[in-house]
Amino acid sequence: MELVTPELGLSIWTAVAFIILLVILRVFAWKPILEAVNAREESISSALAAAEEAKKEMASLKASNEELLREANEERQKIITQAKALQDKMITEAKDKAKSEAEKIVADAKESITMEKAAAMTELKNHIASLSIEIAEKIVREQLSSSDKQKALAENLASEVTLN
Repeated sequence: MELVTPELGLSIWTAVAFIILLVILRVFAWKPILEAVNAREESISSALAAAEEAKKEMASLKASNEELLREANEERQKIITQAKALQDKMITEAKDKAKSEAEKIVADAKESITMEKAAAMTELKNHIASLSIEIAEKIVREQLSSSDKQKALAENLASEVTLN
């Protein structure tokens, strides 16, 4: 039973040794351990603050990126609209130019046709006139083949002419 119930002297010396150990630990071990724990707590809290700040900065950058993306989309849409307007303008100008050139070609063709028609009419009139002269000449030769007919015609023409 001696082991289960220690004597008073052993209990005192155990208590004294425990108190000395507590003092030594308090002076040499607890202070550095508490400082290390406090430093660790401060580093963790500063890391959490930095993470929170980074999270806020990321949110700000995300909003900034979304704004830049929206502006880029607006600019792209504006450029596309301008390009379409320029395309429509160029197409309209090309159509107008082609139409005016076609009208000019048609007008030139009509003028050319009119001139060729007039030339053909003139040539036809000249040909008809030469044919008429040939026919008249043949008729007159036939009618004037005898001298009696020539005298009768000369007298007829002389009577028709009036002298002033």
